[in-house]
Amino acid sequence: MIPFSVLDLSLIVRGSDAATAFRNSLALARHAESLGFNRYWVAEHHSMPAIASAATAVLIGHLAAGTRTIRVGSGGIMLPNHAPLAIAEQFGTLESLFPGRIDLGLGRAPGSDQETMRALRRDPASADRFPQDVVELLHYFDPPSPGQRVRAIPGAGLDIPVWLLGSSLFSAHLAASLGLPFAFASHFAPDQMEDAVALYRHRFTPSRHLDAPYVMLGLNVVAADSDDAARLLFTSHQQQFVALRRGMPGQFPPPVASTDGLWTPAEQAGIDRALACSVVGGPAATRAGIHAFIARHRPDELMIVGAIHDHTARLRSFGIAAAARQD
Repeated sequence: MIPFSVLDLSLIVRGSDAATAFRNSLALARHAESLGFNRYWVAEHHSMPAIASAATAVLIGHLAAGTRTIRVGSGGIMLPNHAPLAIAEQFGTLESLFPGRIDLGLGRAPGSDQETMRALRRDPASADRFPQDVVELLHYFDPPSPGQRVRAIPGAGLDIPVWLLGSSLFSAHLAASLGLPFAFASHFAPDQMEDAVALYRHRFTPSRHLDAPYVMLGLNVVAADSDDAARLLFTSHQQQFVALRRGMPGQFPPPVASTDGLWTPAEQAGIDRALACSVVGGPAATRAGIHAFIARHRPDELMIVGAIHDHTARLRSFGIAAAARQD
């Protein structure tokens, strides 16, 4: 069976706060480590009331310090928000503190809205420079050359795996041309997943970073002791999705017994399309759904997202997912 990993949005649930979200993330990271998960990634988002991981590198350091063996990284750092040298230094610091355990996943989306982008001082054209910025960042991890004036200290000469993340053909093509591992955001934007994976595998060029293509796919998994209980838990994710599409983000909502009247048929269609890569159910349904997804899409690794309001239920869900890997 392929490796399973975790993407954690460090959820701030309704009525709670970021400090609680961080405690829950560390508890989940330790739980994932005990269950044999391969990686634990957090993502850069800004001005999002439900997501506490804006200072992504800081949170990665906290999670790595509180665990022992699981790889910890970013899924991802939105590189156009930053100078490549600054990210090289941040992740060089993390790798120096936690050798052999740090991943750097890079994306080119803003991780925010237009107004927040301006507050971040993000250049509107920065996304167009993403390929050049990735190459520059990779260069900072090379052993320094004689006469090189600008160096990442720490960072230069360190072996830090760099991933490209995406939800389109653009990132698939770039990852293939640079010979980097590729993670596709199928957990919320699955439309181009099959085409992107096929393009990446077909055009992959071996590099000093990677000999052969390596694909990780995102999958929402909401598991519980029964199918009905899992469907109830999943209503939180559905509510949050609709709120984001309406431009009304809020803290992560509790589940509801009925979604009747909460959104329109058109919004339901949007939910079904965006969250098509989801497995929701009891242990048997979860096992069957995960195995079917792997059999159909053949990823090299699975990145599981478990957006669940109740922390105890979220721990249980990842335990059921881990058990499916053992079958």
